[in-house]
Amino acid sequence: MKITRQKHAKKHLGFFRNNFGVREPYQILLDGTFCQAALRGRIQLREQLPRYLMGETQLCTTRCVLKELETLGKDLYGAKLIAQKCQVRNCPHFKNAVSGSECLLSMVEEGNPHHYFVATQDQNLSVKVKKKPGVPLMFIIQNTMVLDKPSPKTIAFVKAVESGQLVSVHEKESIRHLKEEQGLVKNTEQSRRKKRKKISGPNPLSCLKKKKKALDTQSSASEKKRKRKRIRNRSNSKVLSEKQNAEGE
Repeated sequence: MKITRQKHAKKHLGFFRNNFGVREPYQILLDGTFCQAALRGRIQLREQLPRYLMGETQLCTTRCVLKELETLGKDLYGAKLIAQKCQVRNCPHFKNAVSGSECLLSMVEEGNPHHYFVATQDQNLSVKVKKKPGVPLMFIIQNTMVLDKPSPKTIAFVKAVESGQLVSVHEKESIRHLKEEQGLVKNTEQSRRKKRKKISGPNPLSCLKKKKKALDTQSSASEKKRKRKRIRNRSNSKVLSEKQNAEGE
């Protein structure tokens, strides 16, 4: 039974990897219901999830899920402890927290660019997640974790991409990277660096200082010429006086 479960998981992972770019480490978004089911089934998520998915995993949650578990009280204290050990991903609800299901649904909007898995026991959330293509769904049944097969919406989306009617987010990213490598599109980071390295014009104060230096050099040169003339005049006067003295004698 365990081997067949892993075979199905490997098949589903290959589908999401090839069509949506899902890769390791697999980021699993947990809600309170999944944590509670894992606690009741005595499932060690950090040990069993990597073995089941045959790859490195990261257990994640959001602030809204943690806040929801805090408000629910002592009945979900164990689930709260499990969620607190997960990595907290930033959600768009900084000021006003929302329910855990609504928060996790917002994390996989716009084509699920971060390739999150959603792990939940909430049936309403599961139905909404299945309507979004490219989002792997996980749940616990009979104390065992299960990676759900791709939803009909996901399969229809892949067929539309293959027929050329749609372009997936993964393909858009790969096309953008290829264009950047070939120089057809300017890389945003490089353009930012170039903007920072703009050469500014000459400082007018530095120009004024240069002019002053030029004037100083001209004045010093004229003073040197005057000194030379004075020295020459003095030498000429000395020669004339010597001649006059010699004639007088």
